[in-house]
Amino acid sequence: MTRSVSYFYDAEIGNYHYGQGHPMKPHRVRMTHNLVVNYGLYRKMEVFRPRLVSASAMTRFHSDDYINFLKVITPDNMQDYIRQMQRFNVGEDCPVFDGLFEFCQLYTSGSIGGAARLNEGKADIAINWAGGLHHAKKAEASGFCYVNDCVLAILELLKQHERVLYIDIDIHHGDGVEEAFYTTNRVMTVSFHKFGEYFPGTGDILDSGYGKGKNYALNFPLNDGMDDDSFLGIFQPVIQSVMDKFAPGAVVLQCGADSLSGDRLGCFNLSLKGHAGCVEFVKGFNIPMLVLGGGGYTLRNVPRCWTYETAVLLDEKDVPNELPYNDYFEYFGPDYRLHLPVSNMENLNSKEYLDRTKIQLLEMLREIEPVPGTQIQTGGVESNLNPRSFIEIMEEDNPAGYENSQDLESRESMERKENPQDIAR
Repeated sequence: MTRSVSYFYDAEIGNYHYGQGHPMKPHRVRMTHNLVVNYGLYRKMEVFRPRLVSASAMTRFHSDDYINFLKVITPDNMQDYIRQMQRFNVGEDCPVFDGLFEFCQLYTSGSIGGAARLNEGKADIAINWAGGLHHAKKAEASGFCYVNDCVLAILELLKQHERVLYIDIDIHHGDGVEEAFYTTNRVMTVSFHKFGEYFPGTGDILDSGYGKGKNYALNFPLNDGMDDDSFLGIFQPVIQSVMDKFAPGAVVLQCGADSLSGDRLGCFNLSLKGHAGCVEFVKGFNIPMLVLGGGGYTLRNVPRCWTYETAVLLDEKDVPNELPYNDYFEYFGPDYRLHLPVSNMENLNSKEYLDRTKIQLLEMLREIEPVPGTQIQTGGVESNLNPRSFIEIMEEDNPAGYENSQDLESRESMERKENPQDIAR
């Protein structure tokens, strides 16, 4: 069944730079979009440039002090804010760079906008590859993440849906999202990640929630070398059981590409098809679905992964393996193919360990009430009693709504006939 897909992208995202030698490169999102365009996938979905959310919208989760700090800090004045930089953990992994707050606005707006589109019933699937920055805390930057767009998107979805499921296939534990919803049974977080002397150091199987949220935070800690068969062999039964027991109204899937084979910071051995197999499995439940990016630090591999997953979400997974010519073609040599071979690294996850951990998680799921429901404050800025939706806030500033790239298309059609890459710039 073909489902309607909304795709959020702003060409400015590729202009931001964490600094020389830093592994996080927003340019990878621009490269992904360029591949999506040159495969012709953009024709099969609605493409939106997200409307920028305000700072007050970010304080639905983050503290006022922290967001105000992100607004004022610049490379030029950072010497005046040494104490605040230490307090908010900004400086090393999370550096100050030109346009930092605007960068946060861009990636966050795509995620909240995607959630709002799902809430309106105008899309079955929303994609924001710039999002998925899952480590940020209420008043602290962490792991290259400043504003937690995943949490803000989930809060938006909770305005329409009784229960929301968050799934994280990044190699790093989704600690910021888990922490945000650790005590509620309206959000279940499920993370599959490398554990043991590895950032962020959280995500033990025994960390399962607290109070009403007990057993609503599921963690599958893994060792080096996870391959496709092992990963899908645990992912599918756990997620199937979660769907059966928790029955979410919407799903947020964080698709960090650092779990792929050959990642600069990762140590798993997944192929594109293994990684995308998780996306395809979740899509098969036909539940409103927000798909986000995340980690991914080998520049030539991340666009391959997220382009292929865009194709999977569009029921176009048989896209040609030979890459179309694009603005960044030289990055993809020497083979210029979409799919990459995996390495011969050893899988340190024994079948016995995986089966034992899987059974332990399934036992936790048996202990939760079948259809939970309790009130949670979704973070209205003006009123705690009746929070306004993202759409209402946006329409005050922009009655026409989103800027749809299909409107842009007529303006650019002549140029694109000359040079099909122009739309990606």
